[in-house]
Amino acid sequence: MNLKTSTKNLVLCAMCAALTCVLAPISIPVGQVPISLATFAVMLSAALLGPKWGVLSQVVYLLLGCIGVPVFAGFSAGVGCIVGPTGGYLLGYLVLAAVEGLLYRLLSSEKQKLLKKSGVLIVSMVVGTAALYTMGTIWFITVTHTPLAAALLACVVPFLLGDAVKIAVVTVLAPQLERVLNRLNHRAQAV
Repeated sequence: MNLKTSTKNLVLCAMCAALTCVLAPISIPVGQVPISLATFAVMLSAALLGPKWGVLSQVVYLLLGCIGVPVFAGFSAGVGCIVGPTGGYLLGYLVLAAVEGLLYRLLSSEKQKLLKKSGVLIVSMVVGTAALYTMGTIWFITVTHTPLAAALLACVVPFLLGDAVKIAVVTVLAPQLERVLNRLNHRAQAV
């Protein structure tokens, strides 16, 4: 990796962390686990940056929230959010970014037709989101001592439709942004 590539990745990582910081506080309170736009930002970050930089962008987001910047759902902040009932979902953003980013990088290529690449992205996001739900729900059950069925009704069911919409939007948006980033990268290399 050369200096230009690592600088580009750092800038994109910071931009994706900033996107998560801006979108995550916008939430709809639904029981103990609010619906937020954070997963949209995480999915987009993983699609654009891959597993390493996608995870790093979410580490930056989580660290900002832990030190008191109000970037978590409902403009909350602090370590208490991480150790509370929804902490598994916050930490699960790392898992979502890693799983989605890794699957997408392993199963897609530049030469694939858009439809096939979009299918790979959808599968990657669905598997990553399932990993997020699993981690978050197990954490929620552990912290609140809620039975599994009740936890699934509180922590998974209300999010399925919204996350399906987020997956659809990222599926349309990510290839467009990848093209823009590739064009910018080619221009930078020409200079």
